[in-house]
Amino acid sequence: MRKADLFASLVVFLVALPLCVGVAIASGVPAELGLVTGIVGGLVAGVLPGSSLQVSGPAAGLTVLVYEAVRTYGVEALGVLVLGAGLVQLGLGLLRLGRWFRAVSVAVVQGMLAGIGLVLIAGQVYAMGDTAAPSGGLGKIAGIVSLAGAADPVALAVGGGTVAVLLLWPRWRRGARVVPAPLLAVALASAVTGAFGLPVRRVEIQGLFDAVRPPAAADLGRLTEVGVLGTVLAFALIASAESLFSAAAVDRLHQGPRTDYDRELIAQGAGNTVCGILGALPMTAVIVRSAANVHAGAQTKASRVLHGVWLLLFTAVVPAVLGLIPVAALAGLLVHAGCKLVPVREVRKLWRGHRGEVAVLAVTAVAIVVGNLFEGVLVGLALAVAKTAWDISHVHVETEDVGAAGMVVRVVGNATFLRLPKLLDALEALPRDRVVRLELGGLRHVDHACAAALDAWAAGRDHERIATSSSTT
Repeated sequence: MRKADLFASLVVFLVALPLCVGVAIASGVPAELGLVTGIVGGLVAGVLPGSSLQVSGPAAGLTVLVYEAVRTYGVEALGVLVLGAGLVQLGLGLLRLGRWFRAVSVAVVQGMLAGIGLVLIAGQVYAMGDTAAPSGGLGKIAGIVSLAGAADPVALAVGGGTVAVLLLWPRWRRGARVVPAPLLAVALASAVTGAFGLPVRRVEIQGLFDAVRPPAAADLGRLTEVGVLGTVLAFALIASAESLFSAAAVDRLHQGPRTDYDRELIAQGAGNTVCGILGALPMTAVIVRSAANVHAGAQTKASRVLHGVWLLLFTAVVPAVLGLIPVAALAGLLVHAGCKLVPVREVRKLWRGHRGEVAVLAVTAVAIVVGNLFEGVLVGLALAVAKTAWDISHVHVETEDVGAAGMVVRVVGNATFLRLPKLLDALEALPRDRVVRLELGGLRHVDHACAAALDAWAAGRDHERIATSSSTT
């Protein structure tokens, strides 16, 4: 084993520990289930081929969807949902469909992350103040105005201090390499609240084996329910997309072997299958931990496997330490993570050259906030397809006066029903007292609606005054 991998595994462990606990609490499940998912991400997905330096575990990006699923179906159904999602991922990987996830519009993905980030921030702000959050994305956002009077000022100060440490500590690069900002922020909050005996809510501990809930036979029968199947599909598709987009980002951070997308999808599916059997949270590849792994000098997959070993040892040997962590500190950690999910810089770049993509991003994010994650992504995908169809359906009508011989009219581009009104307006504006030669050889595509409209237009003119020339498809 290389020393670089050993050091990197310790760094990733220190980054992953508070995030695993925080994601579990925000998802409405025991803290230990987040650690179980982190352990599986290291010991199962970490061993399998796919991406050598990418690290998997519970992700903030699925927090909103998991929370809604637990609230709807109960925590006892979580294992079935994750197990089903893992099996779907395995199937997609075996069918070699992993590479097709790269075909998803970047604007939809960024809109998905922005929507998740906004809902995550809106929900965790209440947890920072040790108060209950309203239901629904809009309810959470609307209630923030009245939060100041209802929140516990001590808890709010602890959460705010955690966010301040997360923002300021990385500026000292040497210190941030030794002690990751998430660990320092949560450790300081725990130390301060413990030393001064501050009355804030802390993480509740059940014990690792008590928290694990393998699905029962009755729970497996719920896979026949339409709503459950929809949630399983949402888990699988969103977890797969997040993992594979993360893999693409991690590949840009190092010069080692590139990711095999199909194998990585199989690895994620195997990990989620095991997580489902244990009743734990779903896992994805996580860019924060993966980037920490690369920056710490990891060279092989040994670092991510070892980080799972350290999580297992910590959970088995000193689980009581988790009971010292204030919930407000973990909420601050997730508010910071939610802010990083909102792609402000990318929006600025898109606005300068691709404003239509910004519209897709914004609509996707708003749809997630107003509705839910699955519906928002579907709306975003539909809008992206419609925008692409509109962009490629350019058609131009060019006219040339050839004197006594009449006029030559050339139709160029892609004639689809989206541009049919423009096409007909141009043709109907042609003078009816001239001979017209209509040339369609410049069309790369003509759909049925436009072909029928062109035939009808030609039939409506004096047949002696029009001739057509076409070599279209």
